[in-house]
Amino acid sequence: MNSKIKKILSKKNKTKIICLTSYTKNFSEILDKYTDIILVGDSLGSVLYSFNSTKKVNINMMIEHSKSVRQGVKKSLMVVDMPYNTYKNKIEALKNAKKIIKYTKADAVKLEGGKKIINIIDHLRKNKINVMGHLGILPQSQKGKFRYKGKTSFERKNLLTDAQLLQKSGVFSIVLECIATKLAKKITQELKIPTIGIGSSVNCDGQVLVTDDLIGLNLTKIKFVKSFKNIRKHIELAIKKFSSDVKKKNTLQENTVIKFI
Repeated sequence: MNSKIKKILSKKNKTKIICLTSYTKNFSEILDKYTDIILVGDSLGSVLYSFNSTKKVNINMMIEHSKSVRQGVKKSLMVVDMPYNTYKNKIEALKNAKKIIKYTKADAVKLEGGKKIINIIDHLRKNKINVMGHLGILPQSQKGKFRYKGKTSFERKNLLTDAQLLQKSGVFSIVLECIATKLAKKITQELKIPTIGIGSSVNCDGQVLVTDDLIGLNLTKIKFVKSFKNIRKHIELAIKKFSSDVKKKNTLQENTVIKFI
């Protein structure tokens, strides 16, 4: 087992796990100082390309962004989302997982779903592919408006069963996205592996957010997303100062260094 994964597992019930997304080297260099896990999420589809669904993200996009991210990661565990349609069956899943890991040197891949993909996860684990699970809202298969999961007894039973099955299959952690507070707490308490929450209360073993949302670079209306800084404002000020300086001086002198912020 990867030493970084062992470290993640050791944090269960001891200290919170920090996970953030990154799509480039510049971001990952900064995140790596403060995170336990850096996730190259297929959320890049909406954040960077304005796609209305993660289904439009393909494996080549994930690989190219992950190669950039890898350059900035030294200590954190790097996980890459397997995009939509890349794990329809266990043969394709293994082929694509190996491709992702070969070209990006990722530590693990993440798949969305529970019992429907257990045989696929089993196959990946038998071939020594480290896997992170994902339950609750599943953007790759979600239809209609997103809503919290686990509010009915039927959903609660199925999600708890899925979490137990994922743990048995050998995933090292599970992302719980928009799962009702009491259920997220119950799943976290019953599992031996860590849960990473996003919109699933503070009861999870760790938290993940889209970094661009966290710093206010990406404008989002998602209720559970807290913006800790409005970086857009600082970028705009820097560009505004640059534009003004160029207009006043016509051109910048060679070897001139200008500090904008």
